[in-house]
Amino acid sequence: MTTADPASEAALPRERQERILERLRQRGRVIAADLAIEFGVSEDSIRRDLRELAAQKLCKRVYGGALLLTDMALAERRGVNVERKRALAAVAASLVSTGQILFIDAGSTNIAIARALPEGNDLTVVTNAPDVALAVLGRRGFEVLSIGGRLDHDIGGAIGAMALRQIQGIRADMCFPGVCALDAQTGLWTFDADEVVLKRTMIEASGETVAVAMSEKLVTAATHHTAPAKSVTHLVVERGTDAEIIAAWRAGGTNVHVA
Repeated sequence: MTTADPASEAALPRERQERILERLRQRGRVIAADLAIEFGVSEDSIRRDLRELAAQKLCKRVYGGALLLTDMALAERRGVNVERKRALAAVAASLVSTGQILFIDAGSTNIAIARALPEGNDLTVVTNAPDVALAVLGRRGFEVLSIGGRLDHDIGGAIGAMALRQIQGIRADMCFPGVCALDAQTGLWTFDADEVVLKRTMIEASGETVAVAMSEKLVTAATHHTAPAKSVTHLVVERGTDAEIIAAWRAGGTNVHVA
């Protein structure tokens, strides 16, 4: 049990919570006992801080600490980590073969993947995302099939029954689902219940599934389980990703590619 200085306990919780949130953004996860030592307060104080951050949907509480939640609207995500997404997209695009039919889900990383696809390879891109369609529309060697339905402003794509029916009528060679969080034991996770069904259907209708994720998505949490880890054929990650995480995915049979 950590003993705390009463003066430290009196520090403004809001300031401490902002610093905890900084740690979460840097590391993806925090341990309550470590934070108590770092800030010189009791673990009870840290747990209260984490409860308040979780109530604001800024983190997910887990036993002993918390994980970062990364639920951001597409408009916010477009301009964040552009170069990192471009590097991942180049590797993801290299997995595509001539003449393939591709499901490309909504998402800022998937927009980068669409832009990175080479011209002249007779590719068919099936997407529920207008931004993805625009990334390949008019380029040589692309056919674009647009999935319609209700467009969600935050997700940046069509979801719901109409979109689902259209996806169920197509078979693709490869699928690029939008990724909110990934875990080598439990698989893919997302935030929206309607989006879960759409992603699952895309995965089930595809020969291979490619998950593309920045490092923080491998240590963060989302709210809805989407698909098991064994459904991921290829995982594209950044250089510097924790070797244990990579080893766990490879042990489960997933091909891991480092950008």
